[in-house]
Amino acid sequence: MQGREASDGTVGRTLAVLDLVAGFGRPVRFAEILPVAGLPKATLYRFLQVLTHQDMLAFDEDRQTYAPGMRLVRLAHSAWAQSSLAPLAREVLDELAETLGQTVHLAQLDNGAVLYVDKRNARQPVEMFSQSGKVGPAYCTGVGKAMLAHLPEDRLAAAIDRQSFHAHTPNTLTSPAALRAELALIRQRGYALDDEEHETGIACIAAPILSGSGRILGAISVTTTTAATSRDQLLALAGPVTRAAARIAATAEAWRFPEIKS
Repeated sequence: MQGREASDGTVGRTLAVLDLVAGFGRPVRFAEILPVAGLPKATLYRFLQVLTHQDMLAFDEDRQTYAPGMRLVRLAHSAWAQSSLAPLAREVLDELAETLGQTVHLAQLDNGAVLYVDKRNARQPVEMFSQSGKVGPAYCTGVGKAMLAHLPEDRLAAAIDRQSFHAHTPNTLTSPAALRAELALIRQRGYALDDEEHETGIACIAAPILSGSGRILGAISVTTTTAATSRDQLLALAGPVTRAAARIAATAEAWRFPEIKS
């Protein structure tokens, strides 16, 4: 447990433990947390106790496991309503998914990663990585690149430093230089593509959701399969996607949408 969490002291390290437990995606035992926490046993136990006492974690005495607590659920609902684009974009997502019959994603940046905040499934759903509440990489997803392309340089540099540049497929961009070249093209044409960069057989077109001053608020994408949709057909969706992004931006601007740290 290093970097930002360490620099933020006890509070930062405690919240990092909360992130770690939630990241398992299931109830987890102390013995499973300890090897990956990077903390002394006594320190980790103390942090878990604090989180449990504060109802941020729930401890199952029978199974001896920790899981996210109900207080965290309440906070998550409040954050979704107040800091997420999802409530504002619901109507636009519904209309776009109904018109195109394809999967639609809404995402925001979360410390250099993509946080999927809402999703509409295609008429014929396709199994894929993304789902609401899931965090994914920014450098190899359409929504991620659409958002990165519109960050100011200092925040972009910090976000790029957080990317793993793991080659998920043969098409994945695997270096900062390649990503920066792609981001320049995205800024020029107004939309981003995921050309089977994160998952083989999955492609998408995405548009940034920008405030009136050009601040990035999020991104929206239409996702399909390469078997069902040709590249030309995907490119033809640029208009509907960018118009949908503009509609969400206008609603968010009227609501004075709060800035999300990238």
